[in-house]
Amino acid sequence: MTVVEKYIVETYSNLFEGLNSISKIELLEKLAKSLKKGRKSRDAEFYKSFGAFGSEKPAEEIIKEIKESRKFKGEELKL
Repeated sequence: MTVVEKYIVETYSNLFEGLNSISKIELLEKLAKSLKKGRKSRDAEFYKSFGAFGSEKPAEEIIKEIKESRKFKGEELKL
């Protein structure tokens, strides 16, 4: 355990001293669940959060459609 990790553990343990028994048990349950989840699950959740774009079209066709759908005003803006 690194010095930083020890400091974090100590800081959290000081915070938990003020909790009642039921809250501490609930906290323990959540910690146990997070250990059971494992690293692979966390990595999968992280990569799922990016929201991949799903399409069967090739990238070049999608880019072409986006560029063709752009519309610009022909008039100048007066500031």
